[in-house]
Amino acid sequence: MPPGQMKSPHHERIQDPVFRRAVELLDAGDADGLRAHLHQHPGLVNQRVVFEGENYFRDPTLLEFVAENPIRHGTLPSNIVALTEIILDAGAEQSALKKTLGLVCSGCVSRECRVQGPLIDLLCNRGADPNTALHMAAAHGEFDALNALIGHGARVDLPVAAALGQVQRALELLPGASPEDRHRALALASQFGQVEIVRALLDAGEDPNRYNPAGFHSHSTPVHQAAFAGHRAVVQLLLERGGRTDLRDLLWQGTPADWAERAGNMELSLNLRAMK
Repeated sequence: MPPGQMKSPHHERIQDPVFRRAVELLDAGDADGLRAHLHQHPGLVNQRVVFEGENYFRDPTLLEFVAENPIRHGTLPSNIVALTEIILDAGAEQSALKKTLGLVCSGCVSRECRVQGPLIDLLCNRGADPNTALHMAAAHGEFDALNALIGHGARVDLPVAAALGQVQRALELLPGASPEDRHRALALASQFGQVEIVRALLDAGEDPNRYNPAGFHSHSTPVHQAAFAGHRAVVQLLLERGGRTDLRDLLWQGTPADWAERAGNMELSLNLRAMK
């Protein structure tokens, strides 16, 4: 790959002209053109394009481009739901529906364009399992998406109850929750300032210094997340229970004080630095 190409928008890095044309038609909101293009190239709908060096958008199908996640233009065509239907009608595989639902529920552009809910409805009505995107929506703070998934029958587990601040529900679920879900719940409760749920999880033995699990900002600890969000009561509780202020995140090597400063929480940052 030529130097600098990794930084280009994903649609500009597509080498296959047929696939690239489909994305261009999608981005332009050209429903008739997209329908005709898919009819002319029937295998295209489930073809994948490979982006080297990517994580969650490594080998998407055309359907996954409807979510604008990762961000390429910062907006979506006003008829994106109709365009998505065209791709689904052309025979998109169920695995693509699952991935697309996760992208829609964890991205901000579809919400900002007010199509997140309609896209969730469409994908779930076409067979996507709402449970598969639940934790992604929670980890990214996409609460409208979270509630839409619950409306489609997704199960509220301990991490979801923690993210939503459903204290009584969390207390009911905690005794039977798996170690993995307890770990996720502490990450989310700390991130979203749910102090009573954080307290219950610490009482149950969760470690305030354990790095968060994969998919839940795993480069950071609960203290980092609470400090970044400015949740002083949560930070204080975590520190009272042994949380450390000297641990550094795994991406930028920042302490919780650095994270608080980066977010503009200057008083909290100064307080954390004074604890060294």
